Amino acid sequence: MQDETASLRIGILLREQRRFENWELRLFEKLLADSRFELTAFIIEDRPPATPEPTRLYDLVSYVDNRLFARQPRVEAPLFRSREALIERLPVTQVDAQALDRLHLDLVLRHEPGLLPDTIVAALPFGVWALSFADTHSRKADWTAFADSSSHAPVTNVSLRVRCRGQARPKTIASAAYNTKFSAARNAAFVKEKAVILLMRELRRLADTRSIRSEAIGTVTPGIEAPHAGEIGAYILKTSWSAATRLAKSAQAKLGLRSAMWTLYSGYGGVDDFDPAKTVEIPPTPDSIKADPFLFQHAGENYVFYENYTTHDKRAHIAVGRLEGNRIEPLGKALQCDYHLSFPFVFSHGDDIYMMPESHQARRLEIWRCVEFPLKWTLHATALDGLSPVDSTMFQHQGKWWLLTNLSDHHAFEDHCSELYVFQVDGPALKSVVPHKTNPVVIGSAIARNAGRVVSRNGRLYRPSQNNSRGIYGFGLNIMEIEQLDLETYRERMVRTLTPDFKKGLCGCHHFDAAGGRFILDARMNH
Repeated sequence: MQDETASLRIGILLREQRRFENWELRLFEKLLADSRFELTAFIIEDRPPATPEPTRLYDLVSYVDNRLFARQPRVEAPLFRSREALIERLPVTQVDAQALDRLHLDLVLRHEPGLLPDTIVAALPFGVWALSFADTHSRKADWTAFADSSSHAPVTNVSLRVRCRGQARPKTIASAAYNTKFSAARNAAFVKEKAVILLMRELRRLADTRSIRSEAIGTVTPGIEAPHAGEIGAYILKTSWSAATRLAKSAQAKLGLRSAMWTLYSGYGGVDDFDPAKTVEIPPTPDSIKADPFLFQHAGENYVFYENYTTHDKRAHIAVGRLEGNRIEPLGKALQCDYHLSFPFVFSHGDDIYMMPESHQARRLEIWRCVEFPLKWTLHATALDGLSPVDSTMFQHQGKWWLLTNLSDHHAFEDHCSELYVFQVDGPALKSVVPHKTNPVVIGSAIARNAGRVVSRNGRLYRPSQNNSRGIYGFGLNIMEIEQLDLETYRERMVRTLTPDFKKGLCGCHHFDAAGGRFILDARMNH
C-alpha cells in the first residue's frame, strides 16, 4: 500500500555528457523546492541512438537561428547545483530488478527519444512521463517546433504523455497550444519554457491525488522526423522575409511613423447575443489611441474607461469618457502612474466604486477606490506582491469572491497569454487571497488570457478570453462559459469565437465588455 504522504520519487532519463537545457534546470529547481517531490536519480541513456541525425545544412541553419533569435541567459538553479552531486546516476542498461528495488522510483521523466524497457515501466507505479518534444531531437540536433514555424501553424502543440505498465503505447493526459513564433529556435525555446508549467501542474495533481487521469484527453501522434533539405530551404526563405518585415515595422515604430494600432467598436446586445457586424466604429485620434474598454453605468449614464496613449507615449494611462450614442465624449485622465496602466476593470461593491487596472510593471495587483467620480481615485488595496499579474477581473459567485488573473512564471519569455490563475478572495480589501488547487487552471495561448470582465447573464457565467495565435497578439476573442468553479475544480467550455472578419481592415480583436444592453470591443487594425 502506498504512503500517500511520502514524496514522489522521480527519476530522469537523459543522455550523458550533454548540457542541461534551461527548461530542464527550471524543472529541477521546481521539483527540489517542493516537498512533494524527490529528485532521486538520473538514468543515463547508453543504448544506441533511437533517432537518425539531420543533415549538416540543418545544423547550420539551426545554429544561426539560435544565435539570432533564441539567445537567453543561463538559468542559475542554485538549489539544484547544491544537490546535483547527491543525485544518483546509473546507465539504463544497468537498471535491473535490484536497482529498481533500491531506488524505489514512482515515475520516470523521459527527456530522450525512445521507449524504456517493459521491465522498468512495470516497476513504476505511475509509469514513464514525457513531453512531446522528447521525441523531436537526436544526439546532436533539435527540431522541436520547426514544422510549426516553417508552416506558419496558428499554434504549436505540446502534450504530456504517460505510459504505464500493460500499455503498449502512451496516452496523453494534458496538452496545451502556444502562439507560434516565426523563428523555429525561438519557438522551441518558448514552448519548452512554458511546458515546465504544464508538467509541474500535472505532477502536483499526481502528488495530491496519487492517481493519473483515467481517460486520455488526446491521441499520441508519431514523432515528427527531422526536416529534409526542401523543408529547410523553404524555412530559410520564410524566416528571412518575416525577420525583414519585423525589422521594418520596428524601425517605423521607433521613428514614430506607424499609425494607431487599436480602434473601438460599440453596439447593442449582451455577451450571449452581440453582433460585431452591427457595431459602429469609435476611431482613434492622434492624441488618443484607445484599447481595453470597460463600460460602467453611473447616475443613469454610460461611461467608458479605457487604456489611452499616443504613438509617442512609452506608457499608457487610464482615461474615461461618457458614451453618447456611439461616440465617446472625453472627460479626462482617470488614473496615471509612473508605470504602464491598462485594462481598467471598474466595478461597484456596496456604496463604493473600484478600479482594478493592469499594473504588472509595479509587480503587484492594485485596487483603487473612487473618491470623486470619475476622475479621482485612491489606492485601496494590493496583493500578489512580486508577481506580474495582467488583465485581472473579480466577481462574486455563490456568495464568494473570485479573482481571475494571468501571471507570467518565466525566465526568458515574459508571456502573460498562456496561463489563467484563479484565487478565492475576500473582496476588494484583498486581505485573504487563496490560490486554486490546480493553478494554473487553464493553459494555452488561444484561450487562457482574460479579455474582459466575467459576466453573469441568465444564470450563467461567461468569461471573455483572448485567442492569441497565428503569431498575433490579440488575434481573436472567445466567449467561455464557466461551468464549475470552486477551490478544487475549474471547468469551462467555449461557446463562441470571434475572428477579425466582421469589419474590413482588421487583423485582430482582443477585448469585450457589456453592460446595460450595450457592448464595446476593441480591434487591431491591419497596418
